[in-house]
Amino acid sequence: MRFNKKKLKKHEQIILKLLYIKFGKKNILYSQNTIMGMPVIWIKPYKLFEIMKFFRYGNEKFDMLYDLNCIDERLRNNRKNLPNSDFTIFYHLLSFKKNYDLLIKVGLSEQKLLLPSIVKIWPNANWYEREVYDMFGIKFYGHPNLRRILMPLNWKGYPLRKDYPSRSTEFKILNIDRYNQYKEQSSLCFIAEEWGFSKNKNNMFLNFGPNHPSAHGAFRIILQIYGEKILKCIPDIGYHHRGAEKMAERQTWHSYIPYTDRIDYTGGVINNLPYILAIEKLAKINVTEKTKVIRIIMMEIFRINSHLLFLGTFLQDLGAMSTVFFTFTDRQKCYEIIESITGFRMHPAWFRIGGLAHDLPKGWYKLIKNFINWINKRLKEYKKAMMNNYILRKRTKFIASYTTKEALEWGITGPNLRATGFNFDVRKNRPYSGYENLDFDIPIGNNGDVFDRANIRVEEMYQSLRIIKQCINNIPEGNIKIEHPLVIPPNRKNMLKNIETLITHFLQISWGPIIKPNETFQMIEATKGINSYYLISDGNTTSYRTRIRTPSYTHLQHIASIMQGAYISDMIAHIASIDFVMADVDR
Repeated sequence: MRFNKKKLKKHEQIILKLLYIKFGKKNILYSQNTIMGMPVIWIKPYKLFEIMKFFRYGNEKFDMLYDLNCIDERLRNNRKNLPNSDFTIFYHLLSFKKNYDLLIKVGLSEQKLLLPSIVKIWPNANWYEREVYDMFGIKFYGHPNLRRILMPLNWKGYPLRKDYPSRSTEFKILNIDRYNQYKEQSSLCFIAEEWGFSKNKNNMFLNFGPNHPSAHGAFRIILQIYGEKILKCIPDIGYHHRGAEKMAERQTWHSYIPYTDRIDYTGGVINNLPYILAIEKLAKINVTEKTKVIRIIMMEIFRINSHLLFLGTFLQDLGAMSTVFFTFTDRQKCYEIIESITGFRMHPAWFRIGGLAHDLPKGWYKLIKNFINWINKRLKEYKKAMMNNYILRKRTKFIASYTTKEALEWGITGPNLRATGFNFDVRKNRPYSGYENLDFDIPIGNNGDVFDRANIRVEEMYQSLRIIKQCINNIPEGNIKIEHPLVIPPNRKNMLKNIETLITHFLQISWGPIIKPNETFQMIEATKGINSYYLISDGNTTSYRTRIRTPSYTHLQHIASIMQGAYISDMIAHIASIDFVMADVDR
């Protein structure tokens, strides 16, 4: 096992030493040196289940399986000193108690794409393993229901493999005859046994969605019910799949920024930040203090905007029809600020590698100040008229409640985790972009129920206003971009006089800048939970692998567990309280 002790933190050395003692030198292949800020350890495939069990229940146990996915290594440059691997499965473990991470990697040859399932250790591995099977063709023996999750069941090929096309123009023109059309339609037929349901003549099967207003988008839940009681439910996703990770691997580092806005289309520039911070780590770029403060202002305005959308639709799902009109009025005031500063509304793509698209315009301070005064009064009205409403409390108190232990097992983050009384917010616990300089509180709940999940988001809006006030009154002087070849093209005057400068300018604009080989990771506290980007550069103008870990994906998986034995009306309330968006589920 190779590693440089000087470059490892104390807890990293402890983890490596424990692994070495417990499992032996032959099974711990390599400790990879990256700029991810966590130990990255390669292990033998046949030891995976034991090692994952050790980190779940052993002395150095981790609280959460944060992520699980795959890398197609076959075309990757600069794999020096790494173990042989055609496909690499990685397992990202998270310790909230000690506030550190661990990445475990397992290399597979193309001839043997098989691994043990770890669903019995981490229940949230279910959907992750299905996604890896769907996108890469890796099989997990012992999985309870290994079938495609994002693509149709009879789809040909594995979209995230490197030999799979990334543009529609690379595919043959689709022609389908009547026989193949019938075959496609037959594959969509519901067969209870295939979904793990048991047949009973006294029970009824019900499709909830994918076209239903309370499903909040293209989301389907298959219900087995007895009267109004849910005996079993299975969430079904993939109706919105857009291949955001695949597109990230064909776009240049700069040109992918607008795509990040669409990951959570209610979060706007918040989605830009983890991607941009990860690239800034790769390129060793430190932005100015002014840039950090302005980024925070815009992110917190979008957080309020997103939470207002949640509040209006949440109450609408519970039967209060008028509230959505009030919250949308307030959202319009958010958009007036966003449009005045960025020039766009929902998807400004305003953050840049090393800075911002442009500086704040004239009159920005007055706009934000007026908004703060307005929304403060409105939030008090919402609390009084809505959150303290007797009917709402009866519909939400102690409904669909779960514990911190259950939340961590299922990978739940953000307000939905904090509703259980667990205090973890990336802005506080792992501050980024200047949040460490600000004074704000993290609202937490007590019961982990529908009411707490909703109430926390109202309280978070107050805290966002506190953050914005501090920022607008303390914006530093300086530039909003740094002088760096990745950020600013060569000077135009020099370009017209010097051929080498002209060539550099042409290459940067047409092909995009080159970033040195390495692996990087960045998580942030997005509107719905923790959002993160894991990027691999192999020294090219595009990302070799972009993995986007989104909060809603795991939150929806948990529905099957929490809703068993509940009533349909309670399921509507629970779905509303999750605050998910299908764009960040299907990506």
